[in-house]
Amino acid sequence: MGLGNIGLPGLLLIAVVVLVLFGRGKISSLMGEVGKGITAFKKGVNDSTKELEEDAAAEAKDVTPETEKDKA
Repeated sequence: MGLGNIGLPGLLLIAVVVLVLFGRGKISSLMGEVGKGITAFKKGVNDSTKELEEDAAAEAKDVTPETEKDKA
């Protein structure tokens, strides 16, 4: 019997056992923590992406010819 053979009755039984063992408050607070972790992870990914883009923009070559740089 593998995990693919659990089915709906098995999942319901597991959910009831988890609910009885941990209680509703503990599960909801745990899910809240998971949500905060996901949000923090997404924020970190977005911040690092912005940082990489800013670094790439700063390192972009200035293609203005040397003779034209002082004419601005």
